[in-house]
Amino acid sequence: MEQVNAIGKNAPLEPLWNRNYIKVWVANFMIFFSFMLLTPLLPLYLKDTFAASKDTIGIVLSGYTLMALLIRPFSGFFVDSFPRKVVLLVCYGLFSFFFAGYLVAGSLLLFAIVRTLHGAPFGSATVANSTVAIDVLHPTRRAEGIGYYGLSNNLASAIAPALAIYILHQCNNYDVLFWLSLITSGIGFAINSTLDLKERPLIKDKQKLSFDRFFLLKGWSEGATMMCFAFSYGVMSTYVAIYGKEMLDISGGAALFFMLLSAGLILSRLVGSRTLRQGKVVQNASVGILISVVGYLVFAIFQNHFGYYAAALIVGLGNGHMWPAYQNMFINLAPHSQRGTANSSILISWDIGVGLGTLVGGVVVEHFNYQSAFLTAWVVNLIGVIAFFAYVRGSYLKNRLR
Repeated sequence: MEQVNAIGKNAPLEPLWNRNYIKVWVANFMIFFSFMLLTPLLPLYLKDTFAASKDTIGIVLSGYTLMALLIRPFSGFFVDSFPRKVVLLVCYGLFSFFFAGYLVAGSLLLFAIVRTLHGAPFGSATVANSTVAIDVLHPTRRAEGIGYYGLSNNLASAIAPALAIYILHQCNNYDVLFWLSLITSGIGFAINSTLDLKERPLIKDKQKLSFDRFFLLKGWSEGATMMCFAFSYGVMSTYVAIYGKEMLDISGGAALFFMLLSAGLILSRLVGSRTLRQGKVVQNASVGILISVVGYLVFAIFQNHFGYYAAALIVGLGNGHMWPAYQNMFINLAPHSQRGTANSSILISWDIGVGLGTLVGGVVVEHFNYQSAFLTAWVVNLIGVIAFFAYVRGSYLKNRLR
């Protein structure tokens, strides 16, 4: 199989699944598997264990995202400025270690502190791991590889919630899930410790305190719209389990919901990776956000089993196109010396949106109802879609470097 290279000549297609790429792919799966084992059930855990109210749940859980947000800009800087394997292992090791904190958190305050602090190594580990994944990909397979890399997130998001709900129903013990997350993340750390990365020159020619070293300024509009899309996802994903149990009487439905969401993500990534390899980044993003906004509307309007499960598949199909396209947009706007910053910038934008969605969603649910929260999520998503077609798409095509 051949493709046209940068200078217009036919060249053999370089392998995508090299040894280092497989390792960081699996390690990323372990990050999100351990993360998703807990995330959908934490609202129920806080309610059952500490009798927390809905707005308190939103405040406690948003702390994780807030801390991840605060660390992201520095993560990109450190990944670009220091040996990436060292940064990766330190961040990944701390991410794994913090799962032990849930086992000893005996009060709501202590749990909130542990959960909030845990966001820091999560934020830095995901930046470091994804940057290493981009490094080990051949340039001709990079756009496609970014799309496939996200499959590790999607598979983890499909398997982990279903497994967590099954385990909880079998033993009714949250500590089992905390232990499983600790062990799984530890395996990912061990895998990353075997990476064989080439030494690269560290970036020292820019001012270390320049704001552009912490956030990719050329991607501000992409980041703003990503916040809108993440806001919607933050509302839906945080409250989907407790909403299904309280309003639709489908206590085990969250497992199928996340399986359908992940099925959509996986399918669209497999299809979208081919078009990304052809350079159709804007097309993928456009298709993705239009599909997603329909999904959020279905979730908000149809308060029944159909709306619950159909929205999961539709949003999955949309986000599976949107996310890798947006990540490629950020990478294409940045010079090679700011690859880590570009990665952290898209994740910063996502974190802000998810954090605001979690927090605002909790307040709206507490003072109004679930449908009001989900309609709010759809309106914010629609604002992002309008902004993308009105400004972001043209701005990206004008400012991209490759």
